[in-house]
Amino acid sequence: MKELITVIARRLVDHPDDVSVAVEEREDSVVYKLQVHPSDVGKVIGKQGRIAKSLRTVVTSAAARENKRVFVDIVD
Repeated sequence: MKELITVIARRLVDHPDDVSVAVEEREDSVVYKLQVHPSDVGKVIGKQGRIAKSLRTVVTSAAARENKRVFVDIVD
């Protein structure tokens, strides 16, 4: 899942080398913290959060096989 988020985010930004994803596992969920270059945050979020919502939808769909909730946080 971490690789999926990284690949998608790198295609969206101007500074693909600055993309990193940290994983925080909890007992009932997994939180992926996406960090990008400060000038690329708007590109990952998109107008009215549409790109961020789409990214979260793709990740949630890909994680449907697991019995854990999946969250994607975009870190400043």
